[in-house]
Amino acid sequence: MTPVEHDADVIVVGAGPGGSATAYHLARHGVRVLLLEKTEFPREKVCGDGLTPRAVRQLIRMGVDTSPEAGWLHNRGLRVIGGGVRLELDWPELASFPNYGLVRTRLDFDDLLARQAVAAGAKLRTNVNVLGPVLDGDGRVTGVEAEVGPGKEPTTFHAPLVVAADGVSGRFPLALGLAKREDRPIGVAVRRYYRSPAKHDDNYLESWLELRSKDSGDNLLPGYGWIFGLGDGRVNVGLGVLNSSSAFGKTNYRRLLTDWLANTPEDWGMTDETNADGPILGAALPMGFNRVPHYTRGVLLVGDSGGMVNPFNGEGIAYAMESGELAAEAIVQALARPAGPERERALMAYPNELKARLGGYYRLGGIFVKLIGRPEIMRIATKHGMPHPTLMRFVLKLLANLTDPRGGDAMDRVINAMTKAAPAV
Repeated sequence: MTPVEHDADVIVVGAGPGGSATAYHLARHGVRVLLLEKTEFPREKVCGDGLTPRAVRQLIRMGVDTSPEAGWLHNRGLRVIGGGVRLELDWPELASFPNYGLVRTRLDFDDLLARQAVAAGAKLRTNVNVLGPVLDGDGRVTGVEAEVGPGKEPTTFHAPLVVAADGVSGRFPLALGLAKREDRPIGVAVRRYYRSPAKHDDNYLESWLELRSKDSGDNLLPGYGWIFGLGDGRVNVGLGVLNSSSAFGKTNYRRLLTDWLANTPEDWGMTDETNADGPILGAALPMGFNRVPHYTRGVLLVGDSGGMVNPFNGEGIAYAMESGELAAEAIVQALARPAGPERERALMAYPNELKARLGGYYRLGGIFVKLIGRPEIMRIATKHGMPHPTLMRFVLKLLANLTDPRGGDAMDRVINAMTKAAPAV
């Protein structure tokens, strides 16, 4: 017999932003949720730590206090540097999204979201390493096998539905035979914290479209960079390289980061190793739905586990939280129906809604990734696009996926029409 304390209506594997958002929205509807996390909180994750208004909207929907008094650093928009131009673009004024972004380290952020899920009624178990699924005679997932605690005690947890929110590794979907699609974009990002009194309280997220070292001359380094102030005396500095670049998989990314930073102003503090706060860490960015299907055999994939990073800007947190809420909505409707065809019909609403909402947009993102992976195209785009603020405001809306679906301005209507016309991935 499985102990009653291990039973739940839904098991969520992974308490990152996607898993905690799923658990929160399920618990808020009275669903018994078991949220399993392999580490202990607080714990560090490799990330840029910057949140666009799309992510802020999801925080608000979870009842999170996003005020500066609650420890958040607000930003007004994006500062773009490239083509010899430095352009500050404020976040758009929209009905659907707030007009500010946020910065907070994942050390605080993930812990806060997990606690929000617990406050809503979810049961969090940490130090639980999920090994794989429990299957019934029809191959349907009915729970998970795990190792619990320091002693790695073998334990089985049962539930009629499981949400895989186990991040880029996707160990749980891999155990079901759901491998990554090689025809979808993927990136690699590295980041490091630096003490930088000159940049730490910047009220813009800073994006570098062109990277140069001291020795590169007119030759561009591969990838794009960012500098995000944390408001506590530190900055998060990093760069990303896409698999459309010839340098992907053939470059020492940590060296690439230090080469670029050696070319930044000395008073920023990033040319001096003694200002570094911790090592350079890296992570993969699974983009454009690079693992599908997002629902199969009692399992829903959320966030990075389902390859939901935005190919346009490398943003993952907003889509992890958004997919978590969508998954929760489908599950709540499914659990109100008897097991069988009726319940399966409700669960299929989840991948269908993801495809309708993001499929065309991610298709355009895949094209964008292929284009910017070619240095000559990136050079032309920055040279001729950056001097035109109106065009760049359009680009900001497109890259950050910030439009009003109804009403909106002419830019919104053009972007919405483009995403609807594009065949969904």
